[in-house]
Amino acid sequence: MEKLLCTWFGAGLLKPAPGTWGSAVAIALGIGIYRLGHFPALAIATVLVTLAGFWAIPRYTAGMVDPDASHIVIDEVAGQWLALCFPAFAFWMRGMPASDFPYPAWVAAFVFFRLFDIWKPWLIGIADREGGVSGVMKDDLWAGLFAGVAVIATGIAFHAIIAVTR
Repeated sequence: MEKLLCTWFGAGLLKPAPGTWGSAVAIALGIGIYRLGHFPALAIATVLVTLAGFWAIPRYTAGMVDPDASHIVIDEVAGQWLALCFPAFAFWMRGMPASDFPYPAWVAAFVFFRLFDIWKPWLIGIADREGGVSGVMKDDLWAGLFAGVAVIATGIAFHAIIAVTR
């Protein structure tokens, strides 16, 4: 059970770049969850996968030299869904139907999350260097938070430019 969760049902076993595959699968599932239950469903799923990650990773990695092995991608799923929660919340607050999740938002969430997860600036890098099981989840949650803020900031900037040029 722990291996299934940690590899996100095999997504982490895909090569090359298992973290990117895990994030791509997370985007697809996240959009599906959003369309089924809008922002509240995605927020609940994000909390649940985060808790599952903090539960499963220590059990699965017990005795492993590297608890942050590349095939462990439940942390990417949690971080990616956290990033998706930002535009999902904005759309929900605007009263947009759950069937509508404009592609620039989820593409931006994916790109920004991968950027921050790979680059690891500031708090993301600190959490990553913390190491251990806790660091495995924390760096991706920070990356998801940074990505979510970047998606919203980019959306605001884009819409401001559009408004000025009209």
